[in-house]
Amino acid sequence: MNSKYHHEPVLLEESIEKLITNPDGIYVDTTFGGGGHSDAILKKLNQKGTLIALDQDQESIKRNLIIDKRFHLFHNNFIHIRDILNKNRIYKVSGILVDLGISSLQIDNPIRGFSNRSNCILDMRMNQKSLYSAQHVINECSKQELFHIFYEYGEFKNAGKIAEKIFKTRLKKNIKTAFDLVHLFFIKGSFKKRKRFFARLFQSIRIEVNNEINVLKDFLLESSKILLTGGRIAVISYHSIEDRIIKYFFKKGIIIDKINFKTLPFRMIHKKVIKPSFQEIINNPRSRSARLRIAEKT
Repeated sequence: MNSKYHHEPVLLEESIEKLITNPDGIYVDTTFGGGGHSDAILKKLNQKGTLIALDQDQESIKRNLIIDKRFHLFHNNFIHIRDILNKNRIYKVSGILVDLGISSLQIDNPIRGFSNRSNCILDMRMNQKSLYSAQHVINECSKQELFHIFYEYGEFKNAGKIAEKIFKTRLKKNIKTAFDLVHLFFIKGSFKKRKRFFARLFQSIRIEVNNEINVLKDFLLESSKILLTGGRIAVISYHSIEDRIIKYFFKKGIIIDKINFKTLPFRMIHKKVIKPSFQEIINNPRSRSARLRIAEKT
């Protein structure tokens, strides 16, 4: 990978190899991030090809270092992809790439409030123009709403106890920083167990802040409308909640609580989920939870 990028793209070769079936085609990188996947896609396209990229994070847009007449970058959430394409007189595309992970640029910046490793202000907004932050979730959601967040998005069996602890604490004072939240919980057991607990806790709050699950469901439905027949979609997810939604949609054409397809819109390119190699995990430990699924519109 080119050293000009500050974020190591996950499953780079695996995701691009099966995605590009037409070098003349129009492709979409819905989560530009550090630009690594976009750079790899452009190398696979010829001079007639086009790449549309999106990112809701202003920092990613500012850091864009790709200068190519075939490349067009927009500041927006990927849920708005069809509107963006239509405004540019594009109605069908040959392929879509989605990387649902949080980038190293976001995790390693303490101002963004994604990590529990530094005493940063709780934020976690991917779109910095949003008015809804992690502080709002922790200090303003009802006890029942907190239970739902931790049960559904963190898959905690003791979600009620976690919600109760936060609720009682904030009655005395607001929970403002990552350490304010971390210090509420004493987790018995190994370092690995504690690390896992806080990773899931912060994950569940981040999902709520950015409405990630609902956005994913809506986007999958949109993807079937903008893909050409024979076009492909590659989705990289990082936790079981996302992966179940993607797997079920690709296999059954159905998303729970959304409109069901009468016919199966996709066929799986790989029957089994694709995981990072041992070497990639060694080189980039943050890739260890990544899961890739690729499907073709039928």
